[in-house]
Order: sequence, then structure tokens, then C-alpha cells
Amino acid sequence: MASVTTTSHDYDRLKEVKQFDESKIGVKGLLDSGLTAIPRFFHHPPENLPGPINKNRPRLTVPVIDLSGDRSTVVEQIKRSSSTLGFFQIVNHSIPLTVIDTAVGSMKEFFEQPTDYKMRFYHREAGKGAAYSTNFDLYQSKAASWRDTLQVRLSPVEPDWEAVPEMCREALAAWDKAAVGLGEELMSMLCEGLGIKSDKLKELSCLEGRVCASHYYPPCPQPELTVGLTSHTDPGVLTMVVQNEVGGLLQVKCGDDWADVEAVHGAIVINVGDLLQMSNDEYKSAQHRVLANHVEGARVSIACFFNPSNRDGLYGPFPELVSTAKSAVYREFKYEDYMRRFFTKELDGKTLTNFYKVDNTEE
Repeated sequence: MASVTTTSHDYDRLKEVKQFDESKIGVKGLLDSGLTAIPRFFHHPPENLPGPINKNRPRLTVPVIDLSGDRSTVVEQIKRSSSTLGFFQIVNHSIPLTVIDTAVGSMKEFFEQPTDYKMRFYHREAGKGAAYSTNFDLYQSKAASWRDTLQVRLSPVEPDWEAVPEMCREALAAWDKAAVGLGEELMSMLCEGLGIKSDKLKELSCLEGRVCASHYYPPCPQPELTVGLTSHTDPGVLTMVVQNEVGGLLQVKCGDDWADVEAVHGAIVINVGDLLQMSNDEYKSAQHRVLANHVEGARVSIACFFNPSNRDGLYGPFPELVSTAKSAVYREFKYEDYMRRFFTKELDGKTLTNFYKVDNTEE
């Protein structure tokens, strides 16, 4: 790839982005080419970049919940974390460690294949079931982020497994099967925490619309100029993430500060999505981000997004949570409209829930 011009008067960002995208080499390919300065379209404005670390302030971390404890205690812990931070990790869950390690390892193997092999899977048509690319919002965002992604739609229609890289097929199918079982258990406990019937989210098809996004964050030559993933909230109901041992990069907004999500071997990171915040704000969908990788070795993560499969359905606050004491915070909306809005803007900040607030006059 040609070097990127740095003078402002002749810099054509769209041209540079298009050239990079059509090369199909991803950020891993850029790194393998030996570059020492990242292309300009990866440079983020200062407000997107992490500020200096206050060494006098105690380090914040997200809670780790042991699922083997008494159920009522676990339900209360999950409710507390979901109502405040919107993030937690779980240990002693139902998914075998071998399933997690094999899935993460298979993704790492794919991303570290020769560029020529990966090019076969590089495209932006997510509807085909599997797509490898750099930044789904590459053309909409103000700046690109330093990561590559393999996205696979797992349900309600089973993916064309021939379109999924060979080394990932078996491991991904096993991970998905295990994730569904654990997802059902977590949704049941989240419903109990709200005081509604335990299968409410299952009835709303929230287990059936699953998408898996595997991210690869290689070392960045200039991590102070970019990010791995911009601050955002997830649009769905629940997100389940497993990651390798390269930690210190995933962070969650906690008031004015950021809490670290430590890399705990075998733990699964859980976060509340925007649709679950529309539980009438009982649960919170937190902003989170991934810093640009400044250490040796790549961070590899697999996120399973649980969404409703009924895209024509109307969604809004659960009727059980609306009363004269607390009126509806959000208006009803069609899920298809909601997702269209998400994928036509850049991945930046928390705007969707605000759009559907009852007191919002924006159209």
C-alpha cells in the first residue's frame, strides 16, 4: 500500500480509505508490511483518546460473579451489576474451558494466516453469513480503529459454513451451542432481578438472533494516536465476550472514569445492551471501549451478541415495569428501524437509547 500523505491540503481521506479497503490486507497486513507510522485515517481526535492515567486514583475493575453460589445471591449480584455498571464477569459457569480456549485459539489462527488466504473472506456483505473486514463503519467513521474482525451470523438462519474459515467452523459451532445455554440461564436471572417472569426475554425471541464478532487487535506502532474500538454501547439485549490473556485494553465507563475489564482465564464478560436498558432504565447499557494495543502479542476476543429474531416486532419498556409511580421512559419502536439506525451511523457514543426516549423531539 502506498504511503499516506500527511499534508492537509492534498489529503483525500476517502481515497486512502478506499485504497486500504480494496487491498483487503487489514491492519494485520499493514503491520506485516513493516510500517512504523499508522496511516492518517487511523488518527483519532484528542477527545476520542484516553487521557493521562491518574496514578493517585485507585484502579477500577468490573466485578467478577461466581455462578456456583446460591441462586438468590447470584441473581442479586447480577441485578446490582446490571443496574449500576452494566458490566460483570462470570466464573464457574456452564461452558467448559476447552470450548472457550479452542474457539479463541481458532480465531487467532485465522487472523494470523497469510494475507492471501484471508483475502478470500474479506468483504462487507454481512448478510452472507460470514464477513472478514476492518471496521464495519470504516466509511462512516471520522477515524478508523486498529483492529480486524470476522463476523458470523449464527441465527435464526444457520450460516453457510462453507463461507466460514475452515479452522473456525467446528470451534465456533461448539462455542455458539454452549453460549445459547448459558445465555438462557443469564436471561432468566436478569428477568428474576427485574421481578418479571423468568422466560420473558426468551419469549421475545432474544436468544434467537445471534451474531458472533471475533476481533483481532495486533500491536499498534503508534497506540497514542488511535484506538482499538471507539467508545460505544451495544445495540442488542446481552453481549457475551471471551478473550485471550492479553489484557489491560477493554474498559468500561464508570462515572467520569474508566474501569478495566481484566483478562481472567476462563471468565466470560457479560454486558447489558441498549434493548435491555429499555427495561425502563432498570438496567444500564454502559459505554465501553478498547484501547489500541501497546503490548507485545495480539488481543483476540469473541463477542456473541444476543438480539431478538423478530425484527418486525415492537419493543419498548416491559409493561410490568411501567406504573403511575414510574411512567415509560421510552416509546415503542420497531426493531428493524432500530437496527437500521445503528448500522448507518459510526460506532460512536450512546445515541440510540436517547433517540427513543419519550421526551426526545428529534425525528
